[in-house]
Amino acid sequence: MDNNSIQQHQKELSTKLWAMANALRGNMEAYEFKNYILGMIFYYYLSDRTEKYMVNLLKDDNISYEDAWKDDDYREAVVEESLRDLGYVVEPQYLFRNLVKMVENRSFDIEFLQKAINSLMESTIGRDSQDDFEGLFSDMQLDSTRLGHTVKDRSTVMSKIIASLDEINFGVEDTKIDVLGNAYEYLIGQFAATAGKKAGEFYTPAGPAELLCRLACLGLENIKSAADPTCGSGSLLLHLKKYANVRLYYGQELTSTTYNLARMNMILRGIPYRNFSIYNGDTLEHDYFGEEKFRVQVANPPYSANWPADQKFMEDDRFNQYGKLAPKSKADFAFVQHMVYHMDEDGRAVVLLPHGVLFRGGAEETIRKYLIENLNVLDAVIGLPANLFFGTGIPVCVLVLKKERNGNRGNILFIDASKDFESGKNQNILRECDIDKIVSTYEKREDAPKYAHVATMEEIAENGFNLNIPRYVDTFEKEPEIDLAAVAQEIRTLQSEIKTINAELKPYFDELGLDFPFDMEV
Repeated sequence: MDNNSIQQHQKELSTKLWAMANALRGNMEAYEFKNYILGMIFYYYLSDRTEKYMVNLLKDDNISYEDAWKDDDYREAVVEESLRDLGYVVEPQYLFRNLVKMVENRSFDIEFLQKAINSLMESTIGRDSQDDFEGLFSDMQLDSTRLGHTVKDRSTVMSKIIASLDEINFGVEDTKIDVLGNAYEYLIGQFAATAGKKAGEFYTPAGPAELLCRLACLGLENIKSAADPTCGSGSLLLHLKKYANVRLYYGQELTSTTYNLARMNMILRGIPYRNFSIYNGDTLEHDYFGEEKFRVQVANPPYSANWPADQKFMEDDRFNQYGKLAPKSKADFAFVQHMVYHMDEDGRAVVLLPHGVLFRGGAEETIRKYLIENLNVLDAVIGLPANLFFGTGIPVCVLVLKKERNGNRGNILFIDASKDFESGKNQNILRECDIDKIVSTYEKREDAPKYAHVATMEEIAENGFNLNIPRYVDTFEKEPEIDLAAVAQEIRTLQSEIKTINAELKPYFDELGLDFPFDMEV
């Protein structure tokens, strides 16, 4: 299948998925209904993965999964193999295709689906995969009255989801793209687009995500460990896969629903449960990363969030060396400090932040100065266009931080990419050509008129460690010179035309006995 055919299939698939979401949401907002659709796509994936695994496992025995399950010895063996390799077990009776059959013959009951999910979750108890699967389906509340007031009504709604997913062809043979994973990511993005201010809790749009991950992976082929301290649905971490082979993924997410989404997303995108650790909790209050150090970190933390900023944090190794804590109403630098602490000896971190971090005074100025002057980890500052993100129109900046600056310790690169974008209906779009330009400029690290400047540390100090981009990148456009003689001639021509028109109008006013209101002498 050629690339155009793949893209066409993906487009058709995305259109069908979103049409399904809109048709099914009923009395719920799309943002609320996402738990049911994404949850069932995830169950579909686990079931499909089980079927393919069992076909391969039992091919030499010439026995089906259903028949193997009926034999005590076979059943014990396939359960152990499945738990070892997949981390879970979907019994034959609970496979997605059997749910479809029940829907087709009108015997489907939502309580049977609940049994199927309970069986899957119970299979992980006491196993290495338990923590990674625990509570994954807790947000798909099958007894919620939002789905319907009776078991029959709720069964009807879930039947529609199962039937709709069965109609969608997730399989694309002989391709290298992850169709089901891409569909899942597409839906997450679409739900984010309809969620207003809540969208930032779980999704970073594709353009900024691509930019962060390309910058983070430059020059790297293999990455032992990568982390996102505010990982949302895991989209940033998963984008890293495109540019480097990442062995271990770490993430932390405050919102429990989004935390579940991130773990589902990891599994669905083919990350083995042993290769990721996603934690649920407040990153600043409870650092579940502990003493882990990472080669790569990416983040799109909540902008100017509140945090306690208690004195207890001055005893925390992430913050105590800076002398001051980030303000209570602006935790931006607290996230930066967290990431710097978790850099390994050659680590790099790329983070999206509001422009205020570049120039605000007080404690933030103290922290900014320490990062530059004492730690010397700030490698680049990149200004992006406004309105790139869901729920906020503010322009943001990218900070690139590196533990080993490879000969650039005497300067910081500034890029003003705020004018390069495609206007969109709801959000502006950072195009591939815009990303290419930023990454190329970052790699070359040279001055570019009205776009980039390599500022020396002396310049930074002269500016009082204020990093506001216009101080370093002059984007002033000179006004075209005005030809005063031509303007004077145009005025004389207009005056002559007015005088002629007045002369034509005055007789009509005289005939009507009205005072002529205009000056005959112009």
